[in-house]
Amino acid sequence: MVPVATFSIVAYDPARQEWGVAVHSRFLAVGAVVPWARAHAGAVATQSYANVRYGPAGLDWMEQGLSAPEALARLLAEDPDRELRQVGLVDRAGRAAAHTGQGCHAWAGHRVGDGYTCQGNILVPGTVEAMAARFEAVRGGPGELADWLVEALAAGQEAGGDRRGQQAAAVLVVREGGGYGGNHDRYLDLRVDDDPHPIQRLRELLQMHHLYFGPVDPADRIPLAAVAEELQAILQRTGHYRGPITGVFDPATRQGLRALVGEENLEERWDGQGDTIDRRVVEHLRRRFGQADST
Repeated sequence: MVPVATFSIVAYDPARQEWGVAVHSRFLAVGAVVPWARAHAGAVATQSYANVRYGPAGLDWMEQGLSAPEALARLLAEDPDRELRQVGLVDRAGRAAAHTGQGCHAWAGHRVGDGYTCQGNILVPGTVEAMAARFEAVRGGPGELADWLVEALAAGQEAGGDRRGQQAAAVLVVREGGGYGGNHDRYLDLRVDDDPHPIQRLRELLQMHHLYFGPVDPADRIPLAAVAEELQAILQRTGHYRGPITGVFDPATRQGLRALVGEENLEERWDGQGDTIDRRVVEHLRRRFGQADST
């Protein structure tokens, strides 16, 4: 077996009813192995000679009502190689538990806090503590669970991280109905499989996710009439509008804008209806198609 040497954080946000995992490792595509989560069940990170069964089994037992410590005890009791494993769990109520086997490569350890657990192996000492401190400092502030988890990863890397270097990172967050289309719980599942600066790249992907799928702030809505002339010029350049630039947001302009917004995957931010549009959509179109003027 190859050890999945890594550092990770598993956490729960009671305000948004979200469960998530973020992970970094000098291990190719670590996001395909370590993080597991299910709405109203909990989240699991399995690493260090990872027993991937810990993910679905732990979630099943927590969904059935076992606490994180109870699910952990059951996982370990059924695994003869438990001293090689490292695992962190948070259950549906936010109770956390972790295990670092005596066979994990140094430095290895974990820190369990209120609603979260951080763990890692083959680390520079201080990594796990830095993750926990950053998470406690940022959670409940600006952003959301995914942002706080990635901030914790960044703090771990700043403190030393995986002593072998960097390669891959991932963040997974679930909530009921949170997935695209609203019919599943996978709100966010971002992975950097092989990159010299995976946490930095993960942060960039997270910001892209916020653009495409994040909530629209009503305060950021602007009248379409105020940007109609600018949008018509953009739509002319992209071939989505063939009429004159009149500054009037007429049906032809709406039809062209709806098509372009769909092609840019921004339909979650503007559905083609109403007399206003999210400012971030207009800003994206400016950047993408060369408009620099502000509204």
